[in-house]
Amino acid sequence: MARSGPLHHIELWVPDLPRAERSWGWLLHRLGARPYQSWEHGRSWRWGDDGVYVVVEQSPAQVGDRHERRAPGLNHLAFWAGSAAELDGLVAEAPEHGWTLLFADRHPFAGGPQHRAAYLEDADGYEVELVADPHRPRS
Repeated sequence: MARSGPLHHIELWVPDLPRAERSWGWLLHRLGARPYQSWEHGRSWRWGDDGVYVVVEQSPAQVGDRHERRAPGLNHLAFWAGSAAELDGLVAEAPEHGWTLLFADRHPFAGGPQHRAAYLEDADGYEVELVADPHRPRS
C-alpha cells in the first residue's frame, strides 16, 4: 500500500543559511533529529531512518529577507518537547542559539492553563511552539 497522511518533510526558505543552521540545527538536534542532507544552499535534519525531515534552505529564487509569521502563510511549527523539565531545559538554552521567548509574561501557559508550552522566535521571524507532553512526569 502506498504511503499517505503524515508529513514527508517541511521546507523553510531562510535569508541566512549559517544563522538558520545554528538556530534550527541546535533545536532540531535537541528534539531528536539528526543531520540528513547538506548542499550548497541548504541543510536538513530527520527523525529516524525513514521519518519526517525539516529543511532550511537559502534559495537563490527567494524574495524578501524576513519571515513574517503574522502575514498569511505559515504562522509556526509545533513540536513535542518531552517532559515539562525537558521543555524548561530547551527554554533555558534557546537564547544561546538565537531564539527569543515569546509571550514571556504568560509562559509556560501562553496557550492556556492546560497547555504547557514555549513559544520561541528566531532572528529571522520564524516561530516554533514546543509542547510539553502532559503524560510525561515533570522530573
